[in-house]
Amino acid sequence: MTDLRPVLFTVPGEPVGKGRPRLSTRHGFTRMHSSDKTINYEGLIAHAGHQAMLGRALIEGPVLVELDIALSIPQSMSKKRKAQALAGQLYPTKKPDADNVIKAIFDGLNGVVWKDDVQVVKAMVGKRYGETPGVRVKVVPLLEGEQ
Repeated sequence: MTDLRPVLFTVPGEPVGKGRPRLSTRHGFTRMHSSDKTINYEGLIAHAGHQAMLGRALIEGPVLVELDIALSIPQSMSKKRKAQALAGQLYPTKKPDADNVIKAIFDGLNGVVWKDDVQVVKAMVGKRYGETPGVRVKVVPLLEGEQ
């Protein structure tokens, strides 16, 4: 029997988008590697996901993912604009890009919550300002054919 309970958790701290792979040459061989910032953030994601799983088996079927990306409010904003940002009247049109945060979250959950991020068949993502930065993650297992 498949466990259909959602997995809910928050990745604390300022969201980080997955960086582009870097190239380096060593002993005549070129290799690609992620930045330390990306590796550290994906480790934080994996840790939060692992704690939320509470010993559950990896999800094997299709999943719906909901991400609520909360960015901290810039110190340079006026009190009026800060209040508007917290009320949802201003949106963060700044880095990190939502799609890069999605990539980091999905890659960080591979082998932790699900087998592979190819299992994600639906996603709902929002990016906003918040008093406490972080990413709220909800992974909902779906039954085959479920809408």
